[in-house]
Amino acid sequence: MLHQKQAVPLPPKAFDALLLLVQNAERLVRKEELVHTLWPDTYVAEANLTNTIVVLRKIFSHDAIQTVSKFGYRFALQVLGEPGVDQAVYGNFARAKELITERSLDSMLRARDLCVLCIASDPGFAAAWAWLGRCCRVIEKFSGQSSVNLELAQAALRRSLTLAPDLACAHYFYTQLQADLGQAQEAVVRLVHRLARHPHEAESFGGLVQVLRFCGLMDDSVVAHRHAVALDPTIVTSVAHTHFLRGEYEATIETYSGRKGYYLDAAAWAALGDAHRAISLLRDRLEAPQLSPLMSGLMRSLLALVENRNRDAAAIIDATEVAHEPEIMFYLARHLARAGEAAGAIRLLRRSRAEGFTASRPVAEDPWFAALHTHPEFASLLEEAKAAEAEAAQALADAGGVKVLGW
Repeated sequence: MLHQKQAVPLPPKAFDALLLLVQNAERLVRKEELVHTLWPDTYVAEANLTNTIVVLRKIFSHDAIQTVSKFGYRFALQVLGEPGVDQAVYGNFARAKELITERSLDSMLRARDLCVLCIASDPGFAAAWAWLGRCCRVIEKFSGQSSVNLELAQAALRRSLTLAPDLACAHYFYTQLQADLGQAQEAVVRLVHRLARHPHEAESFGGLVQVLRFCGLMDDSVVAHRHAVALDPTIVTSVAHTHFLRGEYEATIETYSGRKGYYLDAAAWAALGDAHRAISLLRDRLEAPQLSPLMSGLMRSLLALVENRNRDAAAIIDATEVAHEPEIMFYLARHLARAGEAAGAIRLLRRSRAEGFTASRPVAEDPWFAALHTHPEFASLLEEAKAAEAEAAQALADAGGVKVLGW
């Protein structure tokens, strides 16, 4: 092995451990996975693994390999190459990933162009296809432009999974896309089958948190989150939205904290009756220049409701275009119900379910939906939602979800 252009002798087990860590850079590699790779079919004391990590840290520095106490290790240095990929191509790919973390429209456009360059040079670079798909989906969300980016996202992610069927990031990105396209049930089945083969993959459990919620299976969504954090306590899932729909507003705020906030914690504070805090959060965030038109409409309609401007809220929602965002459509329906616009709320709820998001529990229990309970279509809407949830629960069970989730 070369380190800083100098040859460094490395014991075979240390080399194998380094290879596994680098191949999974930025994600947690569990101790069990490392032990199974280094000493297959052999029992060894945990001290053997600890000593191997110590050898690597003496070469790269202590901070190069992060310890997640009791769980495993994460390679923290930037990876600048991949076997079989030209170094210049990989450099463009690494820069694209850096730009994506900035989460602005400009940075996403630049990252997309870099991913395209990578693929033009190496059409078999599966990870570049996956990140191109991610870029295109986020660009559509930020810009509200035509569906071209959405179609590119689908094509890129499918290409990535064709090239590398086990690429974790491609599965994670594709799960998010499937949820927004009304394919949550299909995503549930795919992830359950994947977890049957890769039971220690925290990211797949994280994906299940979202798509199980989209299917209305709130309890299963929370269980998936527990599995994800049991495997990787540093993972961030969308469980805050599940807690919100279950009416657990304190848990919503707790699990939403520590990330860049937009809507959800403000909505939770409003539901708890703390209008002052909700208004303060929303006003500060609405000044951000990079808000998409959809997110702006969602937040501005909530602000109007909390300030008792129901007509303004309804007008804002009426002017907000929603495409491929069934969960946000559900939130907007909740706003309309709160504003006393029962017919409009029922219409949006039906559309949200038709486009892939079902949630009977909050419709029946959330006080903000109370105005709908006397509407002549309410009973049939609730029964249709429960039927869709029962169908999803059966699909989950048939795929082996009971075993994977450990019910």
